[in-house]
Amino acid sequence: MDITRRAATIGGLSLLATTAGATISRAELGSFLGIGEGLEDFLLATDAYIFGYPLVTMEMTRRVFTNVPKVEATRGPMGQIVKVRSYPNASYRDVTAPNADTLYTTGFFDVGKEPWVLSIPDMKGRYFLLPMLDGWTDVFQVPGKRTTGTGAQTYAITGPGWKGSLPAGVKEYKSPTNIVWLLGRIYCTGTPEDYAEVHKLQDEFKLVPLSSYGKPYTPPEHTVDASIDMKTAVREQVNRMDAVAYFKLLSELMKTNPPAAADAGQIAKFAKIGIVPGQDFDPSKLKADFLKRVPEVSFDRIMLQFKVNKDMKDENGWGYTTKGGVYGTEYLFRALCCAVGLGMNRPQDAIYPISQKDVDGKAYSGTNKYVMRLAKGQLPPAQGFWSLTMYDKNYFFVENPINRYSISARQTLKPNPDGSVDLFLQKDSPGKDKESNWLPAPAGDFILMLRMYWPQERTPSIINGSWKIPPVKKV
Repeated sequence: MDITRRAATIGGLSLLATTAGATISRAELGSFLGIGEGLEDFLLATDAYIFGYPLVTMEMTRRVFTNVPKVEATRGPMGQIVKVRSYPNASYRDVTAPNADTLYTTGFFDVGKEPWVLSIPDMKGRYFLLPMLDGWTDVFQVPGKRTTGTGAQTYAITGPGWKGSLPAGVKEYKSPTNIVWLLGRIYCTGTPEDYAEVHKLQDEFKLVPLSSYGKPYTPPEHTVDASIDMKTAVREQVNRMDAVAYFKLLSELMKTNPPAAADAGQIAKFAKIGIVPGQDFDPSKLKADFLKRVPEVSFDRIMLQFKVNKDMKDENGWGYTTKGGVYGTEYLFRALCCAVGLGMNRPQDAIYPISQKDVDGKAYSGTNKYVMRLAKGQLPPAQGFWSLTMYDKNYFFVENPINRYSISARQTLKPNPDGSVDLFLQKDSPGKDKESNWLPAPAGDFILMLRMYWPQERTPSIINGSWKIPPVKKV
C-alpha cells in the first residue's frame, strides 16, 4: 500500500494523538479528521487494529499456506512439514520479503488438543535455525546451530494449558498460543550438489502428534476450502478487510490464542468498542461512520514507524533494528515487523537492514545505476551468512534474466585492485566481466535488504555499532 501525503498526515496525527507529549490537541485532531464525539473510539479502534495485526496476518497466512490437499512446493496442510527444495522465485507471494539464501523447512500446527513432537536429524555442522513463532509472531524458541548445536535433537511443542509427561529424551517447548509456525531455514549454496545434501537432511525431519510419537504415522487427508483466496498476497487480503470483519476475526482468534499477561492493560481498553478476549466481537459498541477509515489510517501508522520508532536506526540510507522477534508491549513495532517481514528472527539470529533510498535520500529506480562498495576486509560480519536481496516496491522478488534475487559471497565476488568489492545494482548487465557482482533491479522502484544471519557480536559488529553499513550511491 502506497502512503499518500494525505494518508501519511492522518497517520502521523493519529500517532501524535496517542503519544505522550503530543503537541496537537484532541480537539484540533478531531477537527482535522472531521470527527467529533467519536474521536476517542476512532483512536481506540486504530489501537486495536494495530494490536491485532500480527495475529490476523498470521491466521490469514496459515489459511493460504495450509489450504492444499498435500504438501506441494512451498505449501502444505496443517501438521505437515514443507520441505522447500529450491529457492523461491519471482512468482512467490506467500510471505513478504522472502529469503533466497536458505531452503525453508516449515509448517503450521495446532497444539490446542495435544503436543506435537519435532525430530531434528544430525545436521553435520551445517548452519540452520528453526524459529518457532506463536500466533502473535513472537519467536518463543529457536533451536539451531547458534543455540543448540547441530547434533540430533527432539522437542515436544506443548500448548499454553498442557500438563503431562514426555518420553525420555524429548525436551518441552511451551507455546503461548495454540497456533505455531515452524519457520526453519537451512543454509544452501544453491548448487545441484548442495541442494542434494540439504534434501537428504530435510527428509529426516519428522513432525507428529505426541500420541503417535514412536509409532507409524500417516497424516490425515486435508480438504481444500474453495472460498480461500489463494492468489492475492496475504498482506493485501488483510489490508482490504473492513473493520467489522477484521475485529470479528481478531476476537475469534483470541479465544485460542490469548494475549500475553503483559497485554492486560491494553486489552482492557478495547472492551469499550466490543473487543474482549474469549468473546465474540460486539459491533453494536462501535457504531461509527468512520469505520471504513480505520484500516487505512491504522496501516499508515504502522508504516510510519520506519521514521519515528526509537528502535529503528538510520545509517547511510539503511534502516534497521537490533530488536525483533520478541516484542513485549511494543505493538506498533510488532505490527511493522509483521507488515514488512513476517517471520522476523531474534536479533542474535538475524538482522535485516532495509534501504528504500540511496545515500542522497532519493528513492531507488531501475532507470538509474547504483554501486555499493564494501571496503577491503569489510564484508558484512556474520557467523552464519550474509546476503543483499533485491525487492520490488511491495517487498517481492524481481524477475530478471539471470534469476538472481540476492547476492552474497557465494557468487565468488570479484574484488577491485585495492581489495574492495563493488556490488552493481541496476536493471541491465554491467558487462560479462562484472556479472558476478551484479544484483538485477526492476524497471521501476525497488527496495534493498541486507541479511546478516548470526551477526558477529565482537568487533566489528553491527550489533554494537562498530561495523557500519556502506552507502549505496547513484552512478
